[in-house]
Amino acid sequence: MNRPQASIAIQVLPQSAAGDETLRIVDKVIAYIKSTGLKTVVGPFETVIEGDFEKLMDIAKECQLICIREGAASLLTYLKIAYNPNYGTWSIDEKINKHI
Repeated sequence: MNRPQASIAIQVLPQSAAGDETLRIVDKVIAYIKSTGLKTVVGPFETVIEGDFEKLMDIAKECQLICIREGAASLLTYLKIAYNPNYGTWSIDEKINKHI
């Protein structure tokens, strides 16, 4: 089986005065992640992406910058990383398909 080298779960929490504004910024981040073309699953608290480790780290960095460019004064980010350069890591499908 051809497994992804890495997967990340990312949650951005832009600090904004208005709740609707926070959601707008998070939606921009999710749209960017989806635009990368990588396997992505959006959940209620975080978005999971799988692929090449370096590419995923670049995506995580850009998510921070999008929040600031979109008007967040600051942000909190929670990031989980599964990384195995030699054998790959379990794919999103391997982790959740049995529960769908």
